[in-house]
Amino acid sequence: MNVALWTVAILLAIVFGVSGSFKLLVPKEKLEALLQRLGGAAEAAGAWTSDFSPRFLKAIGVLELLGAVGLVLPAALGIAPILVPLAALGGVMLFAGAVIMRLRRGERATIVIDLLYLALAAFVASGRFGPWSFTS
Repeated sequence: MNVALWTVAILLAIVFGVSGSFKLLVPKEKLEALLQRLGGAAEAAGAWTSDFSPRFLKAIGVLELLGAVGLVLPAALGIAPILVPLAALGGVMLFAGAVIMRLRRGERATIVIDLLYLALAAFVASGRFGPWSFTS
């Protein structure tokens, strides 16, 4: 089970890192243009960015990057490993907000991936708070 928790935590860290980097480093206009050029599912999944200010997108990007770091580094370095389930819990809250936002926008087709990430983050949080914590 420990291997599964590490694998999921690393996968989520990659997702958070890539997504957060794009939101933080790419200007909003270029991000919207890139998503439109990609078309299809990418355009539909990224349509929400038009509803938010560039500052808000950058704030989400910072939170995602902090989550990426918090999911892996504390346990890997053995320094404050309690931060791993807390970062996963932050991911649960982030994706719960994403699901709510998609429901409000009527984007039911693109909600599945957010629900998957939410479930993965909940798996890591429950596993690391529970019987497979680093302190037990």
